[in-house]
Amino acid sequence: KVLICNADEGDPGAYMDRSLLEGNPHSIIEGMLIGALATGATEGIIYVRNEYPLAIKHLTIALRQAREMNFLGYNIMSKPFSFDISVVRGAGAFVCGEETSLIRSIEGRMGEPRQRPPFPIERGLSGKPTAINNVETWANIPVVFSLGAEEYAKIGTPGNSGTKIFSLVGKVKNTGLVEVPMGTTINEIVYDIGGGSSSNAKIKAVQTGGPSGGCIPADKFDLPIDYDSLSKVGSIMGSGGMIVMDGNTCMVDIAKYYMGFLKDESCGKCFTCRKGTQRMYEILDDISRGKATTGHLDLLEQLATVVKDTSMCGLGQSAPNPVLSNLRFFRQEYLDHIENKNCDAGVCRELVGAPCQSTCPLGTEAWRYIAHIARGEYDDAYIAIREANPFPSVCARVCNHPCEDKCRAGTAGGEAISIRALKRFVTDRTDPSIYQPTRNNISLNTEDRVAIIGAGPAGLTTAHYLSLMGYKSTIFEAESKPGGMMYTAIPAYRLPREVIDKEIESLLDDNIEVKYNTRLGQEITIDKLMDDGYKAVFLAMGAHKSKPLRIEGEGAEGVYPSIQFLNHFNVHGKKLARGSVGVIGGGNSAVDAARVAIRQEDVTDVTIYYRRTKDEMPAYEEEIEAMLQEGIKLVPMVTPNKVVKKDGKLTGLELLRNKMGKRDPAGRRRPVAIDGSEFTVPLDTLIVAISEASDVDCISVASSMKIEIASWGGAVKVDPETLATNCDGVFAGGDLTTGPNTIVDAIAAGKRAAVMIDRYLRKEPLKQPAVQVLPEKYVETAECRQEGDMSKRVETPRADVMWRKRGFAEVEMSLTREEATREACRCLRCDLEFTHKESEEPESRPVMAGGK
Repeated sequence: KVLICNADEGDPGAYMDRSLLEGNPHSIIEGMLIGALATGATEGIIYVRNEYPLAIKHLTIALRQAREMNFLGYNIMSKPFSFDISVVRGAGAFVCGEETSLIRSIEGRMGEPRQRPPFPIERGLSGKPTAINNVETWANIPVVFSLGAEEYAKIGTPGNSGTKIFSLVGKVKNTGLVEVPMGTTINEIVYDIGGGSSSNAKIKAVQTGGPSGGCIPADKFDLPIDYDSLSKVGSIMGSGGMIVMDGNTCMVDIAKYYMGFLKDESCGKCFTCRKGTQRMYEILDDISRGKATTGHLDLLEQLATVVKDTSMCGLGQSAPNPVLSNLRFFRQEYLDHIENKNCDAGVCRELVGAPCQSTCPLGTEAWRYIAHIARGEYDDAYIAIREANPFPSVCARVCNHPCEDKCRAGTAGGEAISIRALKRFVTDRTDPSIYQPTRNNISLNTEDRVAIIGAGPAGLTTAHYLSLMGYKSTIFEAESKPGGMMYTAIPAYRLPREVIDKEIESLLDDNIEVKYNTRLGQEITIDKLMDDGYKAVFLAMGAHKSKPLRIEGEGAEGVYPSIQFLNHFNVHGKKLARGSVGVIGGGNSAVDAARVAIRQEDVTDVTIYYRRTKDEMPAYEEEIEAMLQEGIKLVPMVTPNKVVKKDGKLTGLELLRNKMGKRDPAGRRRPVAIDGSEFTVPLDTLIVAISEASDVDCISVASSMKIEIASWGGAVKVDPETLATNCDGVFAGGDLTTGPNTIVDAIAAGKRAAVMIDRYLRKEPLKQPAVQVLPEKYVETAECRQEGDMSKRVETPRADVMWRKRGFAEVEMSLTREEATREACRCLRCDLEFTHKESEEPESRPVMAGGK
């Protein structure tokens, strides 16, 4: 009889067996000895891959020590019991992890599986009865005997006793080996032990079981780790590999990677495994390149099922797991690749091109203007920005810069390029008049007028692009000046008013009329606009309505919604804050309100109260840092319970302290109020900034067409591609359809709306045209001779704290020429993978000696 230890650990990212063999090889030897005594086996083999030289070295030493102590060999411990162990080195074929393939490899034959029965326990190595277990099983046997069966069975869950070692790797802070009781949830492993995401991106999924395992989405992380639970979600325990993936991971690319690995590792004995894995890889490759159709998904799923059902060994039977689990939980991501030719993770290069460009909602060619900056060509850089963005100076100050999150300089081990700071450098140094937009003088029909409700970034952008197409439009604005949330919500120290005015002025022309102090539902209605001859209406009123706290006393004098507070100061110059100021919330609106309040003369102190931790605040990190520098206090982990008032006026705020509860699908622990933890803080002013919504009430009274509202009640429901509402000729975009969002997203919505309105007026199908995401223009690389650590980004300079607190002058400064050049030279130039300069061939070549 033969005992075999399977140490052929071939899963990418897994090293549990290697660690045990290197760190405690005697535990495996002792386990096999106990197994031999129980079964009467006389021969033991440890099959270990040759890629583990240190494990082999330590194992060899341990075997020699065991023989010297008479624990191995003939008549062990002077008893009638003989057993010895030898080491066989494998050549690294993944399929040899399957027991019958492993046996053939030990026998010196090609590692490929055979039919069962007979099973190895009946007829295995050289025809002898053979018991095969993996490294961790043999190492656990001494522990079971040491604790006793009953005590050991108390660890874990019924039917899944004991512990399991996992190799925790991927996008998680604490990587390494973890040993946990069976039944531990994925949440506990990834967040409590692993520390959560290692990047700013949220954790998206975990793959268990290696290449043959399945991908489990974050909303399933409450799942206990055991064999049955993993099987139910289409995954396996496998050897214990656990790979954590975040939002920068493309599930199509992951499935493609593993299928590429498995097709190469297939022994080829089964036709369905050999050709099925190859064909699945080809389909996944087509999807990643944007060459597939929705029909390919059905084919992929059908093919995966056939391979799973008809393959001989575990490799083929489990190979489709990554595909099937992905299609089950991440099907929309596959459809996005197929239908929209888009990879949100920024991984599939033929769909993405340069990540900075594809991630930008406006498609700005950031790589292009950065290349021009490195060459000192600032006018060309400005044109590259302005071609995509009608508000370049505004976005250079307040854009949430998603391009930096996907910048490969940041995901490749260094820090992302300061793309927004470089945009600011260009816009501050260039005369906007150098850019002359192309006008499409196409059959201008003065009867095809468009009504736009709201003069914010979405409405102004729509009017601008419609004007370039030759259409006349009228913007109806409720305030006395244009700008929308750029004026009402963003303070001047972040976005100077002259910058807004200058850019809006450059967009308005003879085709655009603006009517101020005109509110939808009061001075105008959608029905009346249609009667007056407007052929289309675009709703872009933004989200100017703060959500209430819904607690006792919030109607007291001195309590203000953040949007009202900011609007009164930014637009009308009214200072509402006085004395001790409290702000409830953790977003940009809360931080802006706090920083505006601390700059007002009658204010003594400002404190933000937030229900989660500081690290979980959704406000921009740089704004939180600036807020703290300016002396604004932060009290995290509290929930407002009651507004304290006297004679109708605010006197204080009662709060409850929070503790962390269960995690939500995003991996964040839900704050739970602690009973009996109430405390009261005295306040003279309270600003509520928990969230904003659109004022959809005015729409119901402004139209008889009953425009459909989203189920959550705070936005207009539109087709996400066309921005069309359920009413013919009425479109909507920006914060009105999404809730509070960024300025760059509002501008992008305006651009898309202009295209759709044009198609609607031309009676063409409402479909967004294909967007070219792959770089096409070539910019010569600059000669960059920079010294120092080029992995670090240039920090954007800010004004001195004491100086900036004195007023509302802009606090963020522009880069110097030297700083901008250095930062531009850090760019990896992802565009060069897709563009090149044609080499000039000489008219004639001299013939070399020998005719070569």
